[in-house]
Amino acid sequence: MADRTAPNCHLRLEWVYGYRGHQCRNNLYYTAAKEIVYFVAGVGVVYNAREHKQKFYLGHNDDIISLALHPERVLVATGQVGKEPYICVWDSYTTQSVSILKDMHTHGIACLAFDLEGQCLVSVGLDAKNTICVWDWRKGKVLAAAPGHTDRIFDISWDLYQPSKLVSCGVKHIKFWSLCGNALTPKRGVFGKTGDLQTILCLACARDEVTYSGALNGDIYVWKGINLIRTVQGAHGSGIFSMNACEEGFATGGRDGCIRLWDLNFKPITVIDLKETDQGYKELWALAVHPTKPLAMTGSDDRSVRIWSLIDHALIARCNMEEPIRCAAVSTDGIHLGLGMKDGSFTVLRVRDMTEVVHIKDRKEAIHELKYSPDGAHLAVGSNDSSVDIYGVVQRYKKVGECVGSTSFITHMDWSTDSKYLQTNDGTGKRLFYRMPSGKEVTNREELKMVQWASWTCVIGAEVNGIWPKYTDINDINSVDANFSNQVLVTADDYGLVKLFRYPCVRKGAKFKKYLGHSAHITNARWSHDYQWVITIGGADHSVFQWKFVQEKKTKETVHIAPQETLADSNSEESDSDQSDVPEMDSEIEQETQLTYRRQVYKEDLPQLKEQCKEKHRAMATKKRERPPASGVRLHFIHGYRGYDCRSNLFYTQTGEIVYHVAALGIVYNRQQNTQRFYLGHDDDILCLAIHPLKDYVATGQVGRESSIHIWETELLKPMSVLKGFHQVGVCALDFSADGKRLASVGLDDNHTIVLWDWRKGEKLSAIRGSKDKIFVVKINPYMPDKLITAGVKHMRFWHKAGGGLIGKKGSMGKTETMMCAVYGWTEEMVFSGTCTGDICIWRDMFLLKTVKGHDGPVFSMHALEKGFVTGGKDGMVALWDDTFERCLKTYAIKRAVLAPGSKGLLLEDNPSIRAISLGHGHILVGTKNGEILEVDKSGPITLLVQGHMEGEVWGLATHPHLPLCATVSDDRTLRIWDLSPSHCMLAVRKLKKGGRCCCFSPDGKGLAVGLNDGSFLIVNADTLEDLVSFHHRKDVISDIRFSPGAGKYLAVASGDSFVDIYNVMSSKRVGVCKGSLNYITHLDWDKRGKLLQVNTSAKEQLFFEAPRGKRQTIPALEVEKIDWTTWTCVLGTSVEGIWPVVSEVSEVTSACLSNDRKVLATGDDLGYIKLFRYPVKGKYAKFKRYVAHSTHVTNVRWTHDDALLASVGGADTCLMIWNHEAEGCREMRQCDSEESDIESEDDGGYDSDVTRENEIVYIIKALSTNVRPMSGIKPHMQHKEPSVDERPPVSRALPIPEKLQTNNVGKKKRPIEDLVLELVFGYRGNDCRNNVHYLNEGADIIYHTASVGIVLNLTTACQSFYVEHSDDILCLTINQHPKFPNVVATGQVGMFVRKLSVAATSPSIHVWDAMTKQTLSVLRSYHSRGVCSVSFSATGKLLLSVGLDPEHTLTVWKWQEGAKVASRSGHTQRIFVAEFRPDSDTQFVSVGIKHVRFWTLAGRALLSKKGVLSAVEDARMQTMLSVAFGANNLTFTGTISGDVCVWKEHILVRIVAKAHTGPVFTMYTTLRDGLIVTGGKERPSKEGGALKLWDQELKRCRAFRLETGQIIDCVRSVCRGKGKILVGTRNAEIIEVGEKNAACNILVNGHMDGPIWGLGTHPTRDVFLSAAEDGTVRLWDIPERKMLNKVNLGHPARTVSYSPEGDMVAIGMKNGEFIILLVTSLKIWGKKRDRRSAIQDIRFSPNSRYLAVGSSENAVDFYDLTLGPQLNRINCCRDIPSFVMQMDFSADSCYVQLSTGAYKRLVHEVPSGKQVTEQALIDRITWATWTSVLGDEVLGIWSRNTDKADVTCACVSHSSLNIVTGDDFGMVKLLDFPCPEKFAKHKRFLGHSPHVTNIRFSYGDRFVISAGGDDRR
Repeated sequence: MADRTAPNCHLRLEWVYGYRGHQCRNNLYYTAAKEIVYFVAGVGVVYNAREHKQKFYLGHNDDIISLALHPERVLVATGQVGKEPYICVWDSYTTQSVSILKDMHTHGIACLAFDLEGQCLVSVGLDAKNTICVWDWRKGKVLAAAPGHTDRIFDISWDLYQPSKLVSCGVKHIKFWSLCGNALTPKRGVFGKTGDLQTILCLACARDEVTYSGALNGDIYVWKGINLIRTVQGAHGSGIFSMNACEEGFATGGRDGCIRLWDLNFKPITVIDLKETDQGYKELWALAVHPTKPLAMTGSDDRSVRIWSLIDHALIARCNMEEPIRCAAVSTDGIHLGLGMKDGSFTVLRVRDMTEVVHIKDRKEAIHELKYSPDGAHLAVGSNDSSVDIYGVVQRYKKVGECVGSTSFITHMDWSTDSKYLQTNDGTGKRLFYRMPSGKEVTNREELKMVQWASWTCVIGAEVNGIWPKYTDINDINSVDANFSNQVLVTADDYGLVKLFRYPCVRKGAKFKKYLGHSAHITNARWSHDYQWVITIGGADHSVFQWKFVQEKKTKETVHIAPQETLADSNSEESDSDQSDVPEMDSEIEQETQLTYRRQVYKEDLPQLKEQCKEKHRAMATKKRERPPASGVRLHFIHGYRGYDCRSNLFYTQTGEIVYHVAALGIVYNRQQNTQRFYLGHDDDILCLAIHPLKDYVATGQVGRESSIHIWETELLKPMSVLKGFHQVGVCALDFSADGKRLASVGLDDNHTIVLWDWRKGEKLSAIRGSKDKIFVVKINPYMPDKLITAGVKHMRFWHKAGGGLIGKKGSMGKTETMMCAVYGWTEEMVFSGTCTGDICIWRDMFLLKTVKGHDGPVFSMHALEKGFVTGGKDGMVALWDDTFERCLKTYAIKRAVLAPGSKGLLLEDNPSIRAISLGHGHILVGTKNGEILEVDKSGPITLLVQGHMEGEVWGLATHPHLPLCATVSDDRTLRIWDLSPSHCMLAVRKLKKGGRCCCFSPDGKGLAVGLNDGSFLIVNADTLEDLVSFHHRKDVISDIRFSPGAGKYLAVASGDSFVDIYNVMSSKRVGVCKGSLNYITHLDWDKRGKLLQVNTSAKEQLFFEAPRGKRQTIPALEVEKIDWTTWTCVLGTSVEGIWPVVSEVSEVTSACLSNDRKVLATGDDLGYIKLFRYPVKGKYAKFKRYVAHSTHVTNVRWTHDDALLASVGGADTCLMIWNHEAEGCREMRQCDSEESDIESEDDGGYDSDVTRENEIVYIIKALSTNVRPMSGIKPHMQHKEPSVDERPPVSRALPIPEKLQTNNVGKKKRPIEDLVLELVFGYRGNDCRNNVHYLNEGADIIYHTASVGIVLNLTTACQSFYVEHSDDILCLTINQHPKFPNVVATGQVGMFVRKLSVAATSPSIHVWDAMTKQTLSVLRSYHSRGVCSVSFSATGKLLLSVGLDPEHTLTVWKWQEGAKVASRSGHTQRIFVAEFRPDSDTQFVSVGIKHVRFWTLAGRALLSKKGVLSAVEDARMQTMLSVAFGANNLTFTGTISGDVCVWKEHILVRIVAKAHTGPVFTMYTTLRDGLIVTGGKERPSKEGGALKLWDQELKRCRAFRLETGQIIDCVRSVCRGKGKILVGTRNAEIIEVGEKNAACNILVNGHMDGPIWGLGTHPTRDVFLSAAEDGTVRLWDIPERKMLNKVNLGHPARTVSYSPEGDMVAIGMKNGEFIILLVTSLKIWGKKRDRRSAIQDIRFSPNSRYLAVGSSENAVDFYDLTLGPQLNRINCCRDIPSFVMQMDFSADSCYVQLSTGAYKRLVHEVPSGKQVTEQALIDRITWATWTSVLGDEVLGIWSRNTDKADVTCACVSHSSLNIVTGDDFGMVKLLDFPCPEKFAKHKRFLGHSPHVTNIRFSYGDRFVISAGGDDRR
């Protein structure tokens, strides 16, 4: 039989000819050692020019396209293309990987750059967003990521003179980035007028924020900051591709073939011209080797033919042809070189001087193959028109023959040794033979039998069958060449792989060795004439690779040459495996590798499923639901240990307890007291367990779609860390490092991913795909925590960490066997592994030294001791070895004979398969496949400690009628009796011929009936388990079996074929059959009289039969409830209707059992929950108590005879669990394991308008804001206008055109306004935000926010200072109270988030900043969509907690200084209002919200939470919680919507402070100094109480304060306590300071409470202004004094306000159509009138004070004559206005008024007649007194491009008439020149407002601009 193994020889890359300059730039550098580093195809090359040597880096698996050199010039980073491209950082000396960065980019990595220190690396992806990532490359961690640009980025560079700044450039853009926190923020370069906007190809950074960049047109652009300051014209003739900065200056290189050198100021120094002929980028196909010399000839589509010396590694000749060359051949004597061309001709040259011998063109299509015959007489030429021509060499290449027979193009040809035959391959995969030289086809196969071929380059033929994989017929192998003397074959294919096979290889799918290097397809491969080298050429990568052929050595020494390492594939990776024939696998291992751990439904899916079923609830929620039972259960003991598919999962803890796992539980077993304690953190099967070296922590890994690993401590059973989000399907192996800091884990996904964690931090350090086959064990090297080994099916690998990746080498042994276990020995390089054949392999580094026979059958477990080892195997032997595995010191056989008397059970068989073994406390601990845990004493006796069923599902469970015993029967074919009393042991066991699914004790307890899976059943003696009687009447499973009550006369037997047979026990006869059910029968129950049977089927039928004959009865539902049933184990019927969950499609209730006192019904279901209900369970979706312990299905539950215990069995997890039943009183103090029911009750403690509003508010980001006003029509910048008369060139005779605007600059020079600076903000956001006012600096300053501005107010000087970096509304604010971080503030803003790879710029961000310097310390771009509604610092001040407004209300914990996200988790389905860290903790915090309070713990990177448990306090119900405060000893206080405060200890409610406030408790503040608590709520002020109270530490006593605000109801939204003062923020937008001693109130800040503020009027001669808002107030503000002077309550929302020209009167327009005129001095009403029903939009006095114009929403303007006195009669109005009036302006002579309307039309009317003026010439002559219109040709430029949905809402021209300011719906204020008739005029932008600036005005001397916000009231 032909040998299918891989050949023993191999290839080593020796030289690469070529360099990739195509589509790549900046990829050639000098290293520190003066070597040159570059790349070709997928290989990084380090070239030593002095010694002419090359070194290769082979860590990539696809084309490299980018390269960067570390500043120290030793390390190199390279990036590749591919679907999951990665970056390698490697050492140019050793060419070994240092770090691997992956998982961020797709498509490819376009650019790379190191920063100045070399700590950070930036990379740019080729994905659609051109994502930019900044890496901490040594750790492999991403520090920040952001979308780079919408188009290609060509270059990126760190600014070497400024920290954390980068510049990127590309297609039509340049961006300047700053890195802060985890946010990369770009600013686009402004090209301005200095240069054209064009593509920038390269850049270099210089001092003082100067950046030089090379552009596509050959100019150099010079930037300062973000502005283009100058250009160096025509530096190159065309595009500048590369630019390099050094100490002396700059070098640039361009497409024109020149290199220019410049000095530091970019003055030219010199030019180096490298111009050469245009070398295209063409494919390389032709390759030939010289028959006698070490030469190779290549020819390419670039028309050149080149000759290379294989010894000197140099090009020795080159010659250009007329046509692209496709193939080449050298004559046998080495004189002629034949070249086949693409046009169908061929040329022959003399090799020595490259002169032409002959040029012949006989064909039209390309020549693809030519070969000289071995005797040198003929040349065969194969072309693409499917024929081979034969030419005579000596006849000057005359055509002598032609081979026609192929139907397709010729691909390969070979001559026979005697030159008489030629074989060909063609494109259809045919192999044909021809007689030479005539070209006649040979069809007789006999004739060919003796032919010997001179060469073998064909891909088709029996001899090369093996090069093709099995079952495929793809023609992707391009070239083959056989080496007859060494019997090897080399192949080259389309995937860039070079492979070595044995020759001949006859059978398909032969094994091979493969070599990466070429990128895409390899077009040709040839052996050199003496078989020393293989030459391969790459089509697309143009490179020529020269491989050294290394023959197999028979000697031993070579073992220690380490193979060259690479990433996923070692440089010569054997194919799938090396064995030609796989040895038989051990049955047990076979079974285990086939187990699947995938689930139909994962517990993780439950919340979503519940959400989908919400509708069902809502219908139900109105009905009263049954409350849960008063009593509960607690897990007491478990019989079971998971040994059948897990190994090495059993250990001693520090205290000598034993830790192991079964189902979803970690178990700590105390063998002295025979008790168990449980770790309940997992929610599905645990598959592996590892113990920390100090033996106090345990790591367990579970099954799950997103499977998690928990690290928990064995004393208190608390989780220390949870590692999540990396492994899929499950975690199958774990190991701690020797220092206990790291943890390695292996996943069950298809690639068996290996991850290395820093488990305390929860950080993933590195990850790599492990193997396609299952990995059984992972071990970290105890001496070097960067190294680890994995072992598994045909797998043994040695890994070491490199950055974010791991680099692995295969263990080198002849055939890789399946390894079951492995340990490290006494030095760092010794490793011992146990195989599936019973051998123990001894390794040094990665080389197998020898094997020792250890066991018969697989070695499953192995443990290293101080001096020696212990192993356990399938043969049931425990062996002790010395420290070199030389001698076996002692063996222990696990046999029944040596079982000690104190055992807690019986051994099922001798020599059970040993799966886990561990030593400690003078004993050997052994776990077996049968589920037993044994302790072997060193002297020999064995004690059995714990046992459970073996593999197979457990369904049958019965409890004894009067003793504390139960029986179980399982698919493992055993029936067992268990003692439930304190001894917890298995009393008896019996093997059955088949597995069983049910069992039942007879009423007297003497008999036990067992139903088996083959349809038979037996009755055995309950004590001895001996047969009494057996029957076999059915074929299907017996699913339930029941004795009738009383004497137990009848036995009902239900089977899967839908019958129930009734037997008479005494006479042993079948007496009746119950027919009529449609399906499988699931449950049976007898009534008390023994006459009636209740039956449930899997078709959800509930049927009744009469015994003994089995007649079917129909009984109405009401009657069923009256019947007295002996037992109730059914799951159908009205009395148990409430046990079915909302998501019953997914989870079936599998079993139920009613307690004997008929009060509590226990149920088990498919998701592993045990639930307790109050019986009878009427009405749907009853409330329950729920317990998790079983992993998947709970198959059966039963109460014991006295209801003291509940037993449950768990199907596939093989366990029997015993639960204590606890009455109500005794559970208070214990932690409750139960979870309350799924659905919350609907009543939540009341309704409050403020809470509802806050909950339902939708925050809109600016970029999406829409019109404030209901506009219609075409926007001004879209309208086409006729050129008006006056735009003709003016003639001098005409009058000069008057001023557009009357100016009142009395004697001042006209000076345009240059800039605006935010100076004052009136207002505070209190109506929908809370806890957002704080003291700073011992109470000297206060900080608060409004709109998008953070404000610090100094209380002594009343100066405000601002933080204005937010791009949108701030929603929350907190300060860091730790003394290390003084004045550090965090604020969170509104935003939206589009779910894409990277965080978009509009995503909400959290800014952490210094309140005094306003420096941004960190920006956290968050994944909270919609906004951040709460932020809180931890006790040490290092962590920040944020809550999102996204639908999941995500909670995220950040390390804010690094900008790193520590953990994130969805919080609740409804709104969370506040989440705060405990003031003494960095790991614990509490979140409160709508019907929600949760207590969270941060464990590593995971957030674990507990719901608040209410059941401890009578009649407590979950209310909406609004605020939280903390007390000592783990007390938490939460304020509710009803005014109560709940007091919690841990997560249990201990008491309620009823009516702490009469309305909702909106805010609470914990003083760190003395622990006193301040609360603020909504309350009417009264003598006793107020909305502000100060409490003691326990919330027992309080003192109330009154806020003297004059409001009917005070509503406090924020409190903060300083030294003797309390700071209060109210719903009415006031900030008040209250003294603790004298209760005196001092109002610090005022603002409008409800927006929008529409009206704004500035005084004509003083710096005061009026504002009018929807809250019904008009307020007078003083700018220099910085305060509110007065406020008038109007009782109705006001819309507009205006001063008279003298400033003595004020007109106010109201929303209801009324307007009022007040006298300024006395604020008395002078007159008021209501002529309209809808809102007054604008109101104006004429400049001569005679007329008042009132514009309203009723599309009208009314005129009133004020000289007629205060009765205000309308004298006229303007009609025919197309839409509502927005703004009005009078002309300076009071004769005209201009209106801007909602239809984007500007109209002019006469005053007071109201006629419309349409003549353009007249309009253009009017001089206006004011200009506030947003419409008109003079202001066309104020409309920007992106106003599709949003508008410019308001404008005002300055009194000097040189500037105009505008406000728009995006919340921007812009300053422009006036007039601005061109579209899209240049402007300066000022941010600060939330969306919608509603009004804007200049103050009287143009000193101030006042802007009013719609939504932000300021």
